[in-house]
Amino acid sequence: MQPKRNSRPLPGPAETDRIIEMAWEDRTPFEAIRAQFQLSESDVIALMRKSLKRSSFNLWRKRVNAGVSQKHAAKRNPAITRFRCSRQRAISGNAISKR
Repeated sequence: MQPKRNSRPLPGPAETDRIIEMAWEDRTPFEAIRAQFQLSESDVIALMRKSLKRSSFNLWRKRVNAGVSQKHAAKRNPAITRFRCSRQRAISGNAISKR
């Protein structure tokens, strides 16, 4: 898929990995990805389609659209005002901590 003419340049491998990780997390809304990486929901979908196996992409799309996920701010409980779980350790400088 060709990138849009006015879109942001394609992310590097480290950014791509982080975007995919954020996209798989149920509690991370698309708005958080937009705030951090300036990618719209459709850009994230295109990136996931390109980066994942077809079966993995289909599972992800099914999960995002099923209601289990809170990927859309409109579907979230208004009491939730954060992008991450309160028990999650802080991520400094967007570096992924070793697990």
